[in-house]
Amino acid sequence: MNSRIVSILCCAMFCTTSVAALAADDALRLAGRTELPGYTGDFDHFEYDLKRNRLWLAAEDHGTLDVFDLKTLKKQRSIKSIVETPHGILYVPEKNRLVVTDSGGDMLTRVIDASSYKVTGTIKLAAPGADAMGYDAGRKRLYIVNGGRDAKMQETYLSVVDPVTLQRHGDLKFDTEKVEAMAIEGKGDKLYINVTGKNYMAVVDKATVKVLATWPIKEAEQNAPLAFDEPHKRLFVVTRKPGKLIVLNAETGASVASFKAPERCDQVIWDAANRRIYALGGEGYIGVFQQNDADHYQELARVTSATGAKTGILVPELKRLYVAVSPGEAKTGAAILRYDIVSAAN
Repeated sequence: MNSRIVSILCCAMFCTTSVAALAADDALRLAGRTELPGYTGDFDHFEYDLKRNRLWLAAEDHGTLDVFDLKTLKKQRSIKSIVETPHGILYVPEKNRLVVTDSGGDMLTRVIDASSYKVTGTIKLAAPGADAMGYDAGRKRLYIVNGGRDAKMQETYLSVVDPVTLQRHGDLKFDTEKVEAMAIEGKGDKLYINVTGKNYMAVVDKATVKVLATWPIKEAEQNAPLAFDEPHKRLFVVTRKPGKLIVLNAETGASVASFKAPERCDQVIWDAANRRIYALGGEGYIGVFQQNDADHYQELARVTSATGAKTGILVPELKRLYVAVSPGEAKTGAAILRYDIVSAAN
């Protein structure tokens, strides 16, 4: 190989590396890392209260509900006696209460006072073993996945609950042991849910709690995390076998685009302000994808995180992304990473 070709190749490699690094820094900037010594296993999901400056984290395998200062990430409390294996958290501000799904112990969904952190009640669902949840703020309806593998059942239910009155308003049965994340229309009547055990997405009528359509996920297996761009009618599905990001048309189920995504992803987040998708992967990076328009996307960056960093929450009011580092995979130590969102306008 002559020297001119070597020079060109080296220049191309340098430029590619520089562009990737620049893109990563232009998307997310690591602003801090809070270590959480003494934790084992996996974390699950976050919730936040902007008004009272609180951030909650479900320490799934540690069996605690943890409370942090939203801005500084200083840990305020770690409550062990009120949960066994917590997963999803919803804050209900008008009642200053938390609804927490729990698949451990008696497997009941807990209602917790957000000041005293005492259990004030439980919600009886179609089955034990509640896990994933989604909230429809317009209708004030909470949708909770229950039953399935955690409850040693071959069927899974989607139960509809009013988080203020705590009344249950219906159930939908799926003939599989694994149902995962959902996306809910705020201005429409549809709910989309990943029926992971059968490798399809179900479209559900929110009013009747009946399945309108099923869309097979053809590009890969184990469709689990899900996010939604409602104005453009685009669904963002992440699969685990292998890790792929698949963009679907929310009106037809047609595949629009697909990309390599980080492996062991437990959360995908839509950043509407910057038209970006963040795929949080346990293999150690955040996949950042840019929406150019409804039908065109590009991988913007692979932002370094940590092994086991696979769940998180976007706080758009603070332009901040929080990511939980689960210590169970690589024994590297538990932590919360705080990223500042760099505006696309910059």
